[in-house]
Amino acid sequence: MKPSELRETIPALESGVYCNWGAGGPSPRRVVEAAESTLEHHAYESPTGEGMYPAAFDVYDEARAAVADLLGAAPSEIALTQSTTDGINRVAGAFDWDEDDVVVRTDLEHSAGILPWQRLEREHGVEVRVLETEDGRLDLADVNAAADAATLFCVSSLTWTHGTRLPIADVVEIAHDAGASVLVDAVQAPGQVPVDVREWSADFVVGAGHKWLLGPFGAGFLYVRDGVEADLVPAAIGYRSVEDENESDYRYAAGARRFEVATASPAPYAGLTEAIGVLEEVGIDAVQHRIETLTDRFKAGISDERLLSPREYDSGLVTIAADDPEETVERLAEQGIVVRPLPAPDAIRASIHAFNDRQDVDALLEAL
Repeated sequence: MKPSELRETIPALESGVYCNWGAGGPSPRRVVEAAESTLEHHAYESPTGEGMYPAAFDVYDEARAAVADLLGAAPSEIALTQSTTDGINRVAGAFDWDEDDVVVRTDLEHSAGILPWQRLEREHGVEVRVLETEDGRLDLADVNAAADAATLFCVSSLTWTHGTRLPIADVVEIAHDAGASVLVDAVQAPGQVPVDVREWSADFVVGAGHKWLLGPFGAGFLYVRDGVEADLVPAAIGYRSVEDENESDYRYAAGARRFEVATASPAPYAGLTEAIGVLEEVGIDAVQHRIETLTDRFKAGISDERLLSPREYDSGLVTIAADDPEETVERLAEQGIVVRPLPAPDAIRASIHAFNDRQDVDALLEAL
């Protein structure tokens, strides 16, 4: 399937120019239909068929397998969550924190990668070290300096503010040499670039399906490298966390499953599985190539003074300086063009996906 063919099946793209995939990706019809049909089967047929819980568990299993294949992991290393923020909090809640612990993050993390550590700082006295970046880039010398006595690094694979790729494998190596674990916020990566968690060697990777993957809201995922979970005790526990919920002396489930908790609607996960299947039909290499081509076309029309993302291609996230970001976004919306403002720097961010076209790019440039 060509990207242009999939574009024709995304109803939201019929009524405007959508360039905000980094916030949320409108779904193709077949993804919504997969979620709808799963919900209907679960509510109408499974109660007197295989049972509502077995029906849901089958969908969970399929989603874990699809995510594992997407990330180059094993299904046993995947826990299903609701979102990226949910996944980060599940990891944060599994450590026994005190004032001797240190969390290292960059100054470009999303609030999902900031607030959990601020809470630990406030409630447990954890030290939070912030790595300063320049133009969306990270200096590995700073990473080395911050790694001393660190407990956990939290870094994004693609920065949501600049669209830059951070050297995750190098950060992981430095952190591991210092005895620290690494949590990667990868939500901006799956669906626009290939992701292989084995190449990163990170301990945890979090993401969600509702951005570049074009899945529904409510389907997130957490990768936990095999063996890392053994010494962790999640803050929440439920029947999906344990081997046997009826045992008086419970044992946590093997692998990442101990980070799952209880009942969740199977519908979003069915949509996620279908969305990953759609991506595989189009091909991630074709998607990445088209994003690069369209992004280069867009950047060519932005002056150096206004372009805050790198001139060379890193991702489909492009940040443009604006004196009044909110007003600019509203003005573009009046012309049927969807982008988003950023809280810092003073800028707007356009997200260019493979399912945009040259006309979309040119319309955005003309409006700017």
